[in-house]
Amino acid sequence: MLRAVTLLLVGLLPGLLTSSCNLCQTADQNQIADQTRQAAQADSWQQVLDHDLNLLGHRNWILVVDKAFPEQSSPGMKYLYVDEALLPTLEYVLEKVDASTHVTPIIYQDKELSYITEDQVKGIGEFRSEVEKILAGSDVHTLLHDEVFQMLDKSADLFRVLVIKTNCTIPYTSLFLQLDCAYWGSENEAVLRKNMSGAQ
Repeated sequence: MLRAVTLLLVGLLPGLLTSSCNLCQTADQNQIADQTRQAAQADSWQQVLDHDLNLLGHRNWILVVDKAFPEQSSPGMKYLYVDEALLPTLEYVLEKVDASTHVTPIIYQDKELSYITEDQVKGIGEFRSEVEKILAGSDVHTLLHDEVFQMLDKSADLFRVLVIKTNCTIPYTSLFLQLDCAYWGSENEAVLRKNMSGAQ
């Protein structure tokens, strides 16, 4: 009888060990996934921006967008959802970009925003006034929404685009910051190219 029990246990042992190992692996994988989620939650969007801004440079983009802005399939697009209003988020982003030593923003705004009436969207006039205050002194370019998307499509194939998506539900309020080099402007580049062509 004892021999039969022993043989039975020996026969079951490989299966028990395999099941035990599978359970351990699953537990380890779940623990790693939990730790990854916790780490992501621990990093606020401000911390992510601070980190990524050091990596971004000339020809990269930072977008501060309304809630309906679509998620695009391009691998060059990185999305952060911010459950905050658009204008204070924009202010923070501009402050960080302005404080950087390496980039300066070229600002684009949807042309459609200027033509929305108060009857269509309540509070649109106040929004326009507030965004004008934030952008005062900046050179702001207005383009049709689809034209901005065309620029982004071309850029995202080669250059990283950081999209900060807010809880704003007012249409055509997104702001598009194309980053340029802060310490080497277009005038310097033009003189450089002229000198190079003269030396040939």
